[in-house]
Amino acid sequence: MNGKPEGETVLLTYGTFDLFHVGHLRLLKRLSALGDKLIVGCSTDEFNGGKGKTTAIPYAHRVEILEACRYVDQVIPEENWAQKRDDVQRYGVSLFAMGDDWTGKFDDLQDLCDVLYLPRTENISTTELKALIQSMRAGPSV
Repeated sequence: MNGKPEGETVLLTYGTFDLFHVGHLRLLKRLSALGDKLIVGCSTDEFNGGKGKTTAIPYAHRVEILEACRYVDQVIPEENWAQKRDDVQRYGVSLFAMGDDWTGKFDDLQDLCDVLYLPRTENISTTELKALIQSMRAGPSV
């Protein structure tokens, strides 16, 4: 028994989802159209810290934003790299999907489910948004 109703297509993706933007929204919308249930693993502040990443938005707020998104059915914490295999089995995942900057990194899950790498939305990224905000805070250069 895999924990999902017969015939239900369960999708799983992970991300930090800091400074939630249209790229995040479009990814979640595309994913939700591919199945019956979309589960999103949101990276905790502690996990991000271990990766050397600092978020502008605290974990609890990022989860609240994701839960309010009509394309998301469930949000779970992403606490470490190794949990993906367990999560795929625990939630009866049919399709694991990530942005194409991760191409090949999760192919080891193909013995459990299909793996898909989707193209990112052009000209938008959290990293670029943070840089833009930082430059705006610094003011005009003289």
